[in-house]
Amino acid sequence: MVAIIDYDAGNIKSVEKALLLLGQEVEITRDRDKILRADKVILPGVGAFGDAMDKLHQYGLTEVIHEVVRKKTPFLGICLGLQLLFERSDEAPGVEGLGVLKGEILKIPEREGLKIPHMGWNSLDFPRKGRLFQGLNQNPYVYFVHSYYLKAEEEDIVTATAEYGVLIHASVEKDNVFACQFHPEKSSDVGIQILRNFVAL
Repeated sequence: MVAIIDYDAGNIKSVEKALLLLGQEVEITRDRDKILRADKVILPGVGAFGDAMDKLHQYGLTEVIHEVVRKKTPFLGICLGLQLLFERSDEAPGVEGLGVLKGEILKIPEREGLKIPHMGWNSLDFPRKGRLFQGLNQNPYVYFVHSYYLKAEEEDIVTATAEYGVLIHASVEKDNVFACQFHPEKSSDVGIQILRNFVAL
């Protein structure tokens, strides 16, 4: 069973729909026991960093996420879910992230000709090809919607990057923890392959 963590963030239903397409049993839940019993856990999300951390604390989910990570259950953060795994964000100064991984979330710098948020299709480069990207060609296109980007402290966990006026750490992998800044559930066949690779772990 794949547990999708429910903390009132946007975009949960489209993640569920993509997983159902792959024939997975899916549960959207904030129940601690169900999350800890799941074979795989996903933290999706569209929204604001500070509000999201408030909700995770309010629902008692921060410690549950740390338990999932300690148990070595495959865990996937998507979009805001990636950002929350890190230590801090420019979007919410003074708010601590989950700190599962080391790094910070920075504002995409203003640049002439670039619209913020970064919204739409962009290609990925693979500095080191992680397990999520097995079976994909070089430079696949995926769908992004974000105004803040990850700068990971440990470069060796970065499995995909994208360029948008700045180098974006677009995906990371460390032990059982995976995360994508882009939306695999909105990234057509490429995204379905990424989710298929995740559920096959």
